[in-house]
Amino acid sequence: MSAVERHALVLGASGFVGRHLVLALCRAGVRVSAASRSPESGRRLARWLDERGCGVGWADLRVDFSEPSLVEGDCRDVTEVYNCAGAYRFGMSVREARQANVDTVRAVVAFAAGLPRLRRLVLVSGYRVGGQEPAPWSVERRRERYRALGAYEASKMEADAVFRAEVERLGVPWSVVNPASVVGDSVTGESDQYLGLAQSVREVWEGSLVALPGDARTFVPVVAADHLARFMALLPVDEGAEGMAYWLLDEETPSLPELLTLVAGHFRVGVPRVWVPVSVIRRLPRWVSRVDPEALTFLSSDRYPTGSARDLSARHGLTAPDTVTTVLRWADHLAAHRFGEAVGRGRRFTVRGGVRTFELGEPDSPTVVLPGLPVNADTWAPVVAELGDARAVDLPGLGMSSGAREDWPSWLGALVAESGVDHLVGHSVGAAAAVEAVAARPDVVRRLTLVSPFFLQGGLARTARWVPAGRWYLRRVSPGGLAERLTGSAAYAGALRSSVADLRRGGVADAVARLVAAAGGQRWREELRAKLRRYPGEVHVVVGADDPLSPEGVALLAALPRATVAVVDGAGHHPQVTHPGEVARAIGARGGW
Repeated sequence: MSAVERHALVLGASGFVGRHLVLALCRAGVRVSAASRSPESGRRLARWLDERGCGVGWADLRVDFSEPSLVEGDCRDVTEVYNCAGAYRFGMSVREARQANVDTVRAVVAFAAGLPRLRRLVLVSGYRVGGQEPAPWSVERRRERYRALGAYEASKMEADAVFRAEVERLGVPWSVVNPASVVGDSVTGESDQYLGLAQSVREVWEGSLVALPGDARTFVPVVAADHLARFMALLPVDEGAEGMAYWLLDEETPSLPELLTLVAGHFRVGVPRVWVPVSVIRRLPRWVSRVDPEALTFLSSDRYPTGSARDLSARHGLTAPDTVTTVLRWADHLAAHRFGEAVGRGRRFTVRGGVRTFELGEPDSPTVVLPGLPVNADTWAPVVAELGDARAVDLPGLGMSSGAREDWPSWLGALVAESGVDHLVGHSVGAAAAVEAVAARPDVVRRLTLVSPFFLQGGLARTARWVPAGRWYLRRVSPGGLAERLTGSAAYAGALRSSVADLRRGGVADAVARLVAAAGGQRWREELRAKLRRYPGEVHVVVGADDPLSPEGVALLAALPRATVAVVDGAGHHPQVTHPGEVARAIGARGGW
């Protein structure tokens, strides 16, 4: 059957696996009806597909698993149905889990049985639950399985058994795919699922992992979301796939402790050396292990029959992406998006001068914002969005970037030379970094905007220059407390929540405390003023009315031939937090910037 003759109905199309499947089918030229539960889900899917060049070639339908008709509209010419619907979360009640995962499967098989042109019904099951006997569960078996495994895994296992029994009873042509833990896209790392392995990755990133779970035999295999989608799209056109179940995973996935160690190395953070066997984890209280009881069954040394999936892939020339590379890209995406707490596509890690660097905004924009202390690039996101063609970049050792103050020269040189920067916007200590960058490469950076440049303002209190006190405070401060300290109001706590999270991680608080102390020293301030005097380009200074320039700073700027000053009324040292719109307009007010 050619692609133009195919009409695929994808149930659960707005979910993680479903939307990747819709994308893969659209790219293969297959007509797709994407069924989701609500108009808003359909709109989200439409935006996601449009951003990836698949704005046409599919229809948006509603599905209601409690109705016999199941899907709105005429589906008589549907040739293949994919059931990606269900619930993936821990902590469900038995009733919730069975309604979401078992009842939906039963309804889908009954619906598919009435489709006159159906060639294949494809079920997404799971590598730990697939291969059940085709028979309904007794009350006793159900009670035992749900108690032993938890509602999520037991419901998926029962759904697999119900599916096999119903397709056999109704004579529906079928295939089952049993994927491993589905991680991000193999190219972009994109994912919005944060259970299971993703939670362990988060603990590695935050430095909260006290021991590595499992041993050298603990096998938690993974599969890339886009590879899974391409594999599923092949099943209806392969006659040999009818009545077959496929375990899709990489048998060479490193053991769980080894995989987490690789992620830690990629993040450039430390990792515990202690490995804790699963048998020990099972006996620990949850508040100690921090492992959800429903996740424990996934910590296993079991292996799975992958030969049939390899054979089918080989028949169709489908090559699996490298697992470790996929995992590291996925880990990058998770961290860059703060494990679901930050949204938007313009968030990424790059490497500049050997330093792992976090950026947000437009890639390779010529306008780069260097944030100050003790905040991060996220506090500049509203300004960057209003500026349009701009990006904010965490300095080495600050925010979500690795490295240290000693990396500034090579890092700044690489940032300026490699990514086409011609306008640097530096805030607070970021203003110091911007001046050092233009001093090294005045021929490249043509415009300089300094926001709250501390070396042109009053000196710091002596207490702020004591590193141990600063480190202690920064490691413990709450978002509300930091907002009070920086802006005078706890109302801005939400804007500073991510900065506080960064201060809790690794050596960030120590790096901030040391830079604050350095900023209070006269020698560095004098060096920066001298470098600014020698800069031949345009200089624009933005300050809050409540955080003015010093008389010496005013005099220095007055002596520069191409310097201007903008004042943001009602703002202090962090105007990007309190007055982002005004700051964006002030930055853009000079010479069409």
